[in-house]
Order: sequence, then C-alpha cells, then structure tokens
Amino acid sequence: MMENNLREGERIDELQRNGYVIIQNPKRFCFGMDAVLLSGFANVKTGERALDLGTGTGIIPILLEAKTEGRHFTGLEIQPESADMARRSVALNHLESVIDIVTGDIKDASSYFGASSFDVITTNPPYMIGKHGLRNEQDAKAVARHEVLCTLDDILRESARLLVPKGRFYMVHRPFRLAEIMCKMTAHGIEPKRMRLVYPYADREPNMVLIEGLRGGKSRITVEKPLIVYREKGKYTEEILQEYGY
Repeated sequence: MMENNLREGERIDELQRNGYVIIQNPKRFCFGMDAVLLSGFANVKTGERALDLGTGTGIIPILLEAKTEGRHFTGLEIQPESADMARRSVALNHLESVIDIVTGDIKDASSYFGASSFDVITTNPPYMIGKHGLRNEQDAKAVARHEVLCTLDDILRESARLLVPKGRFYMVHRPFRLAEIMCKMTAHGIEPKRMRLVYPYADREPNMVLIEGLRGGKSRITVEKPLIVYREKGKYTEEILQEYGY
C-alpha cells in the first residue's frame, strides 16, 4: 500500500502526468507553480542526462521524466528528510532506473559527479538574499526560500563545471534579481539565451522569470512572449492548461 511509504505529516499528491504521484509534507515544503513552469520551460532532448540542483522532494526530475525523452535524471538535495521523500516518490512511481536522488551540498556538486557530466541542469533556487526576515535558519522552508546554504554564485559556478560544452542551464527565479542573475551568469561562462517573464494576472507585475543559459554560448538572447497564469481568480489561462498540463 502507498500509505506504508508515508511518515508522520506526509501525504501523497497526484501530478496529472503519467499517473505519477509525489510525497509531500506541508510542514516542510510543497512544490509550487514555479517548479511546474520550469519543468515545461526546460528542454531535455532524447538521450540526454539532466541534473536538478536543490531538488527538494524530487518534483522536477519526476516531471522531466514524464515530459521529455531524456535518458537519465538526477536530483541533488542537501536536506536528508527531503531527499528521503524524493527517493520514496521515485520508488512509488517505479522510476529507480531513470532517476537518482543524491544527498549532498550544491557547493560541492562538481566533486560528486565530475566535470562535464550533464547535458542539462535545472534549478529552482532560494529566491531571497541572505537572512532577511529569517527566524530559524534550520527550518526546511527557510532553506528553500533563503540563500542560507547556497548562493546564486555557488549554483552558477558548479553548473558551469558540471555542464558539457554547450550544455544548457534552466532556472526559475524572481524578476527583482534579474540584473544580478544576468551579470553572474555571464561571469561564470553561462550565456543567457532565452527568457520568459511570468505574470500572475495580465494586469499585474511579473513575479517569476524563466531563464535558459548556454555554457560557452555567444551573446544573444531571445525574450519570449509573457506567460499569464490566471485569467481570473482560481482559473488558469488556456496556455497554462494546454502547455503545462495544469
């Protein structure tokens, strides 16, 4: 029985993809629209190997396996409890042969896997800088939202080492850090190539940005049309329903 895989406070949620499910604990952290959008924005081609940095409960590798023809997917997660949930979700979906979950620190990622090990890297990193507003640095939600255990520089440095030449980097982040993101990507040798701003409603400011970078790419970026999530409160736009399966 699926329930035998659950710990206290956990639940099983359906993903509306291939019949897949995921184990989550609301007291720790549950995936949001940002992870879903990143999994749709990322392009993993036939036979490629992909790594998700800071995978949490493994939502992005599981969705990428469902949506793409990639050969193998790996999730790296520093919090043992989250990594354990991710492994159990992989097992529930019988994906052990195509998804690995590794417990470890993003800052040391290239020492775990070796240089030029992946064709694609995805990441849904902490958005908030430093310790602003933090109450407890060890809290799972704080680690997911604030740059407590790793910074944007750590992610980009390790991604540049881990990607094959011309390998692709995909990230979802917040627009208020866009200037910093662009500067740091180029500084680490990952050239921004594609960008899409995400708006909660058509008349609101964007609250997410999806970015694709190319290791060793030339300087040229395509800005895609805006993505609107809701047409009205509680009702997704047709594009969200069709393209992202939500």
